[in-house]
Amino acid sequence: MLIKVGLLALFLAVSLAVGFAMRSRGRSVDSFVLGGRSVGPWLTAFAYGTSYFSAVVFVGYAGQFGWRFGISAVWIGLGNAFIGSLLAWVMLARRTRLITHSLGSATMPDFFGKRLGSPSLKLAASVITFVFLIPYTASLYNGLSRLFETAYHVDFVVCIAIMAVITGVYVIIGGYTATAVNDFIQGIIMLAGIVLVIGAALGVNGGFIGSMKALANVSDPAVSGMPGAFASMFGPNPLDLLGVVLLTSVGTWGLPQMVAKYYSIRSEKNIAAGTVISTVFAIMVAGGCYFLGGFGRLFPVDVASSGYDAVIPTMLSGFSDWVIGVVIVLVFAASISTLSSLVMSSASTFTLDFLRGHVVKDMDERKQLLTIRWLIAAFILISSAIAVVQYKGGLTFIAQMMGISWGALAGAFLAPFLYGLYARWMTRAAVWANFIFAASVMMLNIFARASFPAVIQSPINCGAFVMLAGLAIVPAVSLVTPKLDRDHLDRVFASVAPDDSGVGRRLLKMD
Repeated sequence: MLIKVGLLALFLAVSLAVGFAMRSRGRSVDSFVLGGRSVGPWLTAFAYGTSYFSAVVFVGYAGQFGWRFGISAVWIGLGNAFIGSLLAWVMLARRTRLITHSLGSATMPDFFGKRLGSPSLKLAASVITFVFLIPYTASLYNGLSRLFETAYHVDFVVCIAIMAVITGVYVIIGGYTATAVNDFIQGIIMLAGIVLVIGAALGVNGGFIGSMKALANVSDPAVSGMPGAFASMFGPNPLDLLGVVLLTSVGTWGLPQMVAKYYSIRSEKNIAAGTVISTVFAIMVAGGCYFLGGFGRLFPVDVASSGYDAVIPTMLSGFSDWVIGVVIVLVFAASISTLSSLVMSSASTFTLDFLRGHVVKDMDERKQLLTIRWLIAAFILISSAIAVVQYKGGLTFIAQMMGISWGALAGAFLAPFLYGLYARWMTRAAVWANFIFAASVMMLNIFARASFPAVIQSPINCGAFVMLAGLAIVPAVSLVTPKLDRDHLDRVFASVAPDDSGVGRRLLKMD
C-alpha cells in the first residue's frame, strides 16, 4: 500500500507543481485557451494522444471489445493510430491551423459561425458541444472506480474527489499550457505503463505464444461457433468490429477537444513532426490497450454479474504492488489528461460562443477569463455528480456513455468541419440539416433504442452510422440550397494558397 500511495502522491504533486509553474502563461484568453498558438510539436502531439486515450479506453473499451472480439481488437488500436492520428493530422492539421488563425477562431463552434457567416450556427454548435461533452466527461471517472477499489479499497466518491480537485486546480491556474505540459508527462507514464502491464499479463500464461494458444482454446457459443474465434485475425464478429474501428478512429476528426490541438501548434513546420509523434504514441498506447484486452478471457472474470468494466481490473488484481501502482498512475494520468481537455473545451466554448455577445453583451477579456475559470470548476462538479449517480444506479456501461457522446459530436461536426476546410460549396442549410440529424438520432438511440434496426441499436454502431451519413448529407443538401457569397468565401480561404496541392485537395477535389 505504501508503494501504491507513494507513486500516486508523486504523480499528483508533479501535476499541481506544473499548474502553479505555468500560471503566468494564462493571462489572456488566447494564451489560456490555446497556449498563445505557440505550442511545439511534442507537447501538441502528446496532448492529442492523451486527450484521445483515457481510462474509458483502457478500462471500458479495452475490456469490452477485448472480451467481445479477442485479439482482433488490436485492429481498433491500429485504426486509432493510422486513421484517428496519422490521417487526421495529414488531412486536418495544416488547414485547421491556417484557416482558424486567419479567421481568429478559438473553438470549433466559432469556426462554424465564421466559416459560414452564421451566429446561429455557432450557438447551435456550442449547445451540442456542451450537452454531449458532459456525459463523455462523466464516463472518465468511472474508468478509475474499479481500479481504485482493487488497489486502495476506497470509496468511488473519494476517487472522484481527488481527480476533480487535482484537475480543477492545475487547469484553472495554468490553462492550456499547464495542460499541455502535464499531458506530456502523463503521456510518458502511459507509454511506460502499457509496456509494463502487457509484459506482466502475458507472463501469467507463458508469454505471447502460450497466451495465444490458450486464447485459441477459448470458446463461447453465445458469441461464435467458430473454433479459435478469439485468436483469429478478424474475430467472431467482423462487422461489429468495423463499426468500432470507424467510430473510434474517424470519430476523432469531429471532436472539438481533439481538433483544438491543431489550433495551438506553433507553425506549419511543426506539423510533420507532430504527425509522426502522435502516430507512434497511438500505436503504442491504443494498440497496447486493445492487445491487452484481447486476452481478457484468460482471466476469471464474471462479465454476467460484474460487466465488461471488470475485465481489466480483474486481469490486474493478481499483479505485484509495483505493477498495480504503475497501472493506477497510468490510468489516473490518462483520465486527468482527457478530463482537462474536455473541461477546457466545454468552458471555453460555452463562454466564447454562447455567453459572450449573446447572453452577456459586454464581456471584456478579464470577464471572459474569469468566466472560463468558473465554468471549468462548474463542469467538473456537474460531471462528477453525474458519475456518482451513474455508478450508484448502474445506469449504463462506460463504453455506452462514451459511444453516445462520440456518436453525437462526431456525427454533428465531422462532415461540416472536414468539408468546411476544403469545400467552398458547403451551405448553411446543409450544416443545419446535419446538426439536427446527428443530435436527433443519437438522442433517440438513448430513449427508443429498441425501435432501431438491430445493426444500429448499439450506441457504437449508431454513432458510426450518423457519422458516415453526415458525409453524404452535407453535399446532398448543399446541391439544392443557396451558396455562400463569393467574397466571403475568398476571405475564408485567403490563408490557403490558390495552388495548394495538399493531400486533402487531391483526395477530395473540392476547390
